[in-house]
Amino acid sequence: MLGIARAPGTCGELVQGKLEGTNLLVTCPVDLFSVVTVKLNKNGNTVVAGNLPKVKLAVERTLHLLGKTGYGAEVTVVSEIPHGKGMASSTADISAACAAVAKGLDLFISDWDIARIALSIEPTDGLMFPGITAFDHIGGRIARVLGPAPEMEIIIIDLGGTVDTVGFNAKNDLDILNRAKENKIAAAMEKTEQGLAAGNCELIARAATESAFANQHMLPKPDLKRAFDMCIKTGGLGVNVAHSGTVIGALYSAGTGLAEQAADTFRTAGFTVYARVHIINGGIDVFEERAGEKFWKPLNTYTEETCGRLRKGTG
Repeated sequence: MLGIARAPGTCGELVQGKLEGTNLLVTCPVDLFSVVTVKLNKNGNTVVAGNLPKVKLAVERTLHLLGKTGYGAEVTVVSEIPHGKGMASSTADISAACAAVAKGLDLFISDWDIARIALSIEPTDGLMFPGITAFDHIGGRIARVLGPAPEMEIIIIDLGGTVDTVGFNAKNDLDILNRAKENKIAAAMEKTEQGLAAGNCELIARAATESAFANQHMLPKPDLKRAFDMCIKTGGLGVNVAHSGTVIGALYSAGTGLAEQAADTFRTAGFTVYARVHIINGGIDVFEERAGEKFWKPLNTYTEETCGRLRKGTG
C-alpha cells in the first residue's frame, strides 16, 4: 500500500487581511512542490523521515478520518519549498501527506477534508483547492475559487530570516491591525476578482501591490519600496508578499522574457533571488503508474475515477 502525492508551495499571497471580520487570503500557488511518499502498514506506528511532526499529525488524522486507525506508515518528504519564509511549506507537506495516505488506501478524500485536517494543525493556505482561491486561513469558513491562475511569472526575493506562522497568527494585536487595513483589503479584493475574471494581469498585480504595502504596519519589509521600484523599471507589474513571512514577489507577465532579465538586475542590486517561478493553479496531484506510464493526476480526477463518488464539503 503505497501512495505518492505532491502539493505546490506559494509565493506568499496575492491578498491577505480581514473582510467583515473574517480572515481571508488569496492564494498564490507556484511551481515549486512538496512530494510526500507514504508506505502504509498495519502495525499502527507512523514514522516520518526528518522528524516532521506536522506531517506525522496529518498522516494520523487522515487515517482516523478514513477509518484506518490501526494503520501506520513510513513517510518521506522531498520538498523544493523553504520553511519559515511564508511560502506555505507546511501546508504543502500536510496536504500532500493527506492525499498520499488516501491514494495508498484507494479511498476518497476531498480538498475540504484536507483543508480541515490542515487547519486542525496550524493556520493554513488554501493551496489544496483548484485555481486561485479566497480562503479563510484561520477558521476555514470560506473557500471560494476565484478563477484560473493568471499568466504571470514571479521573481521570489528572500529578505532573510524566518517567521513562525503559528506565533505570528497568535499575536494579541493581530485583529486590531487587520481591522485597520480592512478598507484597503476590500479594494484589493475587488480588483483581484475583476482581474482574475478578465485575465488582467495588471489589475491583479495592482491589487497585490496594494495588499503588500497595506501589510507594512503588521510585518514590515524594509526593501519593499525598493523592490517595487526595481520591478516597475524592469517592465514588471507590481509586487506581492508573504504577509506572515519573509519573501517578496516581483510580478511579470509570462512569456515576455522580462522576468528572466530582471532576475539578474535584482541580484546585481544586492537582492537574494530564491527562484523564478510561474503562478499555477492550486490543487494536489497523486502519482499514477499505468500500462508502463508514470504521470501526475489531479486528486479530484483520481478520486472521481477510482472511488466512483464525490463527497461534498461544507464550509
